[in-house]
Amino acid sequence: MLNSATVSNDFYDGLQDVVNSVPEFVQPLMVAALGMIPYVEGEGSAALGILAGIHPITAAVAAAVGNLSIVVVVVLLSSRVRESVVARRAPGPRSPLGSVGTGTTGSGDLLERTTSKPGRVAKGRSRLAVWVTRFGVPGASILAPVALPTHLTAAFLVASGVKKSWVILWQAVAIVLWTGAVAVVALGVANAFDLR
Repeated sequence: MLNSATVSNDFYDGLQDVVNSVPEFVQPLMVAALGMIPYVEGEGSAALGILAGIHPITAAVAAAVGNLSIVVVVVLLSSRVRESVVARRAPGPRSPLGSVGTGTTGSGDLLERTTSKPGRVAKGRSRLAVWVTRFGVPGASILAPVALPTHLTAAFLVASGVKKSWVILWQAVAIVLWTGAVAVVALGVANAFDLR
């Protein structure tokens, strides 16, 4: 019968075997590709890269770059979709959050729309709307990974009318902070349990 220590050792051995089976220059690319996946993102891919034996700084930078690159794509695509929708509407459309980037609070429309829908994404979107109203885009971007992936956060912020450059800036800050924090924890766990 397998105990949990055997299973976890097999997992780490298998993970390290996979990473060691590819050339060293491909390893950060694997971590970056993992960073593009929602819910894995920079945090998860950095942790996996570190636990797999990739140098911690290389893993964290690759994870953050992968996560940020896909978030930029999401922001640009969301912005184009929003521009198309706004162009088709009657003159004078306004953001459901108000002028988010300028410090004014929104009308609450986004909060009302999101709380009426059940499910995990709706709850996260509702939480994000409250954070944007309370803390602005910087605070919401930094807190949002607790509730939603950065991909969804970025899309919701752009759809709300926040400037894409503002969203990209604060998503980059959030990705670097969260990826760095999780990388430090993963390195501590790897060293504490002699997994590297």
